[in-house]
This record gives sequence, C-alpha cells and structure tokens, in this order.
Amino acid sequence: MIKPRHLYCFLFALLLSACGFQLQTRAELPAEMQHTRLEVQAPFSKFASRLETHLEQNGVRVVKDADDAAVLEVPQNSVRREIQSIGDNARVREYMLRHTVQFRLLDSDGKEMIPLQTLEQTRVYSFDQQDILSKEREDEFLREDLSDALARMVVRRLGTYGK
Repeated sequence: MIKPRHLYCFLFALLLSACGFQLQTRAELPAEMQHTRLEVQAPFSKFASRLETHLEQNGVRVVKDADDAAVLEVPQNSVRREIQSIGDNARVREYMLRHTVQFRLLDSDGKEMIPLQTLEQTRVYSFDQQDILSKEREDEFLREDLSDALARMVVRRLGTYGK
C-alpha cells in the first residue's frame, strides 16, 4: 500500500522535473583563469568579497601577486541610492538602490580576453519616516543582495568566454 506522503513526494518531484528546474552548475571559466588576480575599485566591499568567493567556488585560485595570473579588473563598483517617489506630504516614499559594476578580463600577458562590460541591478523599497531603523536594515540587506547577484552575474558572464 502506498502511503499518501510518498505519493505527494513523488508528485512533487515529477512536477519539479517537468517544469525544467535544474540546479545551477559550476560555470566553465576559461583555462587562463586558473590563477586570477582581482583588481577591484573597492577591494574591501561586499561585492569584492562575494566575487572572490564565487570565483573560488568555480575552481579559480585567487592570488594577490603573480605575474603569470590572469587579471580580472573591476574599475567601477558603485552603489547609489536615488529617490524613486515622493508622497503627498513632500516626503520620500520610495528609494531605489542602483548597483553598477564594470569589469574586463586580461590574460597573463595583458591581452584583453573579455572587453569592458557593464552590469547593473536595481531594487526599490519603501521608506517610512516612523520606522527608520528597520528601513536602514532593509537598505543594508538589499545592498548585500545586489552585491551577491552581481558577483554571480560576473562569474556567469566569464563562463561564456569563447562560446
């Protein structure tokens, strides 16, 4: 006798596989990136640390000083907070966070493998003057989320090299 719980699990697995869901695999990064030096505009930012983590998770050894390493340059890494909308009382109702990153990849000889590219992510959140502490925490959380999303996008874009 089949238990209903097992039947539900089976149906869930069947539905999940039917929708095309797949776990994200490791990016196939260029062989020249085995040893890579990061040159990030803000080296101690959340984006820089997330980018380094994602590169290492995809098999890249990030080095500090090496002449025979590829160079991943990130000349722009900026986060801006812009007013999105203003309420009836002439106070800000919504803000938009805009995180912009530019990057390019050079091989160990300084030859450009991937030209300068720009990626941008935005998030909009409401603002309440009465609840400033929680809105500041939300702003911080969204900045971390944007940094992680952009770091993943950079690694995926690097994985398209030569394709």
